[in-house]
Amino acid sequence: MSTRIASQAGQAGMGRRPLAAALLVVLGLPGFAFAQTAKEAELEARVAQLEQMVQQLVAEQNRQQAVPPASVAAPGPAAPATAASPAIQSTPIMPGANPGTRFSYGGFIKLDSSITRTNDGDLADGSVGRLFYVPKTIPVGGGMANESGTDTDMGANFSRFWFGADTELDSGDKLKAYLEFDLFGGGSTAFIGNEVSTNTYAPTLRHAYVSWNNWLAGQTWSNFQDVAALPDAVDFLGPTEGTVFVRQAQVRYTSGPWSFSMENPQTVYTPYQGNMAQVSGDDGAVPDITARYTAKGDWGHFGIAGLARQLKYQNGPLGISESGTGLGASVSGKFNIGANDDFRYMVTAGSGIGRYVGLALNNDAVLDAEGGLENIDLVAGFGLATRVRPAAARQPVLFDGRVRQPGRVHGAGHHPLRFVRPRQPDLYGPAQAGSGRRADLGQA
Repeated sequence: MSTRIASQAGQAGMGRRPLAAALLVVLGLPGFAFAQTAKEAELEARVAQLEQMVQQLVAEQNRQQAVPPASVAAPGPAAPATAASPAIQSTPIMPGANPGTRFSYGGFIKLDSSITRTNDGDLADGSVGRLFYVPKTIPVGGGMANESGTDTDMGANFSRFWFGADTELDSGDKLKAYLEFDLFGGGSTAFIGNEVSTNTYAPTLRHAYVSWNNWLAGQTWSNFQDVAALPDAVDFLGPTEGTVFVRQAQVRYTSGPWSFSMENPQTVYTPYQGNMAQVSGDDGAVPDITARYTAKGDWGHFGIAGLARQLKYQNGPLGISESGTGLGASVSGKFNIGANDDFRYMVTAGSGIGRYVGLALNNDAVLDAEGGLENIDLVAGFGLATRVRPAAARQPVLFDGRVRQPGRVHGAGHHPLRFVRPRQPDLYGPAQAGSGRRADLGQA
């Protein structure tokens, strides 16, 4: 830059000398000093003007030479252009989605290791009772001593994945969709693999619903169930015998603390002299109706729910078509005790609501000799206390789940003890030990 400026100054000097020489030549011409004609006077005036201009140029040149040119740093090498990172995705996830739609996903990887011992029969290989605690699969009656034993099972089939989307429409309405799967595979490996080499399990639908403002339609937890009262158990469910536990298709409306639903009907019955065998009938014409009220506060929550349903049995060849009514109520909640403790509970009672409690531990009804339906009554419940230490390690917790059938032939209980301690954030290594029992009193 400085070299270029000096060059420009040199060019200005070269332009001044020819102009000065021309002026001297004009001034030295003979006869100019004596000619005073009008034209000569005009010429003389022009020469004077030129001389003034020359003097101004000389003064400007001297001034520039007196002031040193400002030092200008030479340009450094141009910074290499940063390569633009390619976009992760060049188009929207859902091109047809409403602007502002939020997508979310999540899940976890879970390894289950269990040791199960039975004393009155053996659990069948690949059965759901080998995957987690299911009271109705406990062998009762007719077992031989050599059929009892200890089974060790390991699997990752309860790993889970979910995907959701929610948006607010231009009208202000809130719209949400949700999908959730695990790899439970329906509890059987008969058609999808085995434990010999590949340990294959199929995806199982848990939740699939859409909600619009106060309305929900799809498959999710029954409105008769209080999910918030369940413990953080190591096993799949926890107090299995004592809790309502159903996921099914439904249409639900929620307004403040109240919610109402119409849910998929299904009747589970015991054949005449069927020794607690379980038959599922899909003959119902009326959806199951539920209502729930939930009160919430800093102290915890309290809920009460009611259930009304139609029980239906049809046998075309025998010309039998019988129906009945099932009614039930459930009270549940969580009561906070200080900053780290809480007590959770549930009590459920009813007639003809067996499939809603304890993973269908009991049937809804039993067939009599004429093919009529006779409801089975039940009372079930659990209670548990949880202590969370400051280090986020849960102390041992004892909870009890029980179910009884007044005047019937079935009972079960469960007493698990668990301890959960995080190894790292979002990484847990819990352990749980428990004993379960099932009694068919009619076989004693």
